[in-house]
Amino acid sequence: MSRKTTSDLWWKNAVVYCLDVATFFDSDGDGCGDFVGLTERVDYLRGLGVNCLWLMPFYPSPNRDDGYDIVDFYGVDERLGTLGDLVELIRTARDRGIRVIADFVVNHTSDQHPWFRSACESRDSPYRDFYVWKDEKPDEQPGDVVFPDQEDSNWAWNEQAGQFYLHRFYSHQPDLNIANPEVRDEMAQIMGFWLNLGLSGFRVDAVPFLIEPIGLPEGAVVEPHELLRDLRAYLNRRNGEAILLGEVNLPPEEQRTFVGGEDGDELHMLFDFVGNQAMYLSLARGDATPLRETLRAAPALPHIASMARFVRNHDELTLDKLTDDERQEVFARFGADAGMQLYGRGLRRRLPPMLDGDEAAIRMTYSLAFALPGAAVLFYGEEIGMGENLAIDGRLAVRSPMQWSAERHGGFSLVEDPDDLVRPVTDGAFGPRHVNATALRRDPDSLLNWFERLIRRRRESPEIGFGTLTLLDVEAAPSVLAHRCDWRGSTIVAVHELGGNAVEVQLPVDDGEALVDVSTGEEHSLPATLALPRYGARWLRVRRAGQRLPP
Repeated sequence: MSRKTTSDLWWKNAVVYCLDVATFFDSDGDGCGDFVGLTERVDYLRGLGVNCLWLMPFYPSPNRDDGYDIVDFYGVDERLGTLGDLVELIRTARDRGIRVIADFVVNHTSDQHPWFRSACESRDSPYRDFYVWKDEKPDEQPGDVVFPDQEDSNWAWNEQAGQFYLHRFYSHQPDLNIANPEVRDEMAQIMGFWLNLGLSGFRVDAVPFLIEPIGLPEGAVVEPHELLRDLRAYLNRRNGEAILLGEVNLPPEEQRTFVGGEDGDELHMLFDFVGNQAMYLSLARGDATPLRETLRAAPALPHIASMARFVRNHDELTLDKLTDDERQEVFARFGADAGMQLYGRGLRRRLPPMLDGDEAAIRMTYSLAFALPGAAVLFYGEEIGMGENLAIDGRLAVRSPMQWSAERHGGFSLVEDPDDLVRPVTDGAFGPRHVNATALRRDPDSLLNWFERLIRRRRESPEIGFGTLTLLDVEAAPSVLAHRCDWRGSTIVAVHELGGNAVEVQLPVDDGEALVDVSTGEEHSLPATLALPRYGARWLRVRRAGQRLPP
């Protein structure tokens, strides 16, 4: 791959920052974050070093599912501001070198959406076939329901329509009928609308559910992936730099099909859910083997495609790809209390409390995620070590307001009554009195300043974003994961200790003169033996004859 393609394929070396506008910064004192407040904080994001901002849903919504139940795909929730405020954010971010992408939630609508309301009124409605209907409730298999604590079926009866309708998520979120060409045209039109306003792509919600033809007549959808190929082709025509980042929580061999053929004609990037879960199992055991085996089994991707690596995201920490016994190991280590668990398959916690605030372990975990090939993704507050608020129901426990200072409401809002906040601020050891951006920025050794250095180092290491992963044999130290990323004659070697024990490790690297620590400049002659402290993390470059290393 030519070096000239690196700026075109910007997503392969991106650092993505995800946030909910409503919980980031309140500019007008009404208790809810807004686009004006986010725009005021763009320079904070620039200083952190991120180059892509991912916005969670900001569309008009009844907010029964935190904005994922949408009533207008072409508007902005009035709590957050105006369409003009959003465009100003996009312009300001672009001026600071930050692209903006947004959630693309077209698997379903709110049951308050005008389409669904019209569809319920008459079988002759032009929107009736926008949804999936049955006169009789179809048979279902155990485990088909996504939210078993909230729903007991994927089919709900609508009295006005006189039929059952499909909803793979909540009953107030009826699924759209992807077999209907008019629905597909609407999806493309929605995408085109936001691209024209300056977005650089979309995080596509629940992709397997989007293309899975549940409840449709046999033959209604000949090739489900055709929808992704059509959306990708449309995106490429409208904006060649724009991306589709897909939420695809499937086994590796199935994930591979969602990026398309060798030329990559479907999604540009996939979240690495399987690797994420293996990482937590390795942390729970203090043994890098589960993560090593998962990385070894990962399928090769087309050169244009990439993985999105993350430590936590806006949902529960799903552990559904682990066995029952493995899941219990992770629960026992990171959330034994039933109140910390969700649906029996995940944890509604952030990383710092899971690791009891152990900063060495926290830094090692993020260093590891950033060192794996692909884009790096952060969820707001991770850079300052925020914790969850278990007093908030369900998955929303990790979506408490951003902690800017030790002031009232963590500096998030000037509203007087805490009951007027969009969501309660986290309290206790991980609350804003102890964890806030203002204090951490003034401490050169803080987690926040460490993150700025990590992100700078990651952005300066195209070997990780564009290179080929090779796992290194360090079986004599089972708690250590060592790998190298090679790209056009340059090599990064990363070494991480996951067990919390000081170890010595020999690295089988012999194709250079020395290993040079990316952070300190310390050189290690080859073959190299490294002494790692507990939860040690090292990034090193291979220095070769006649090669000048970056500063």
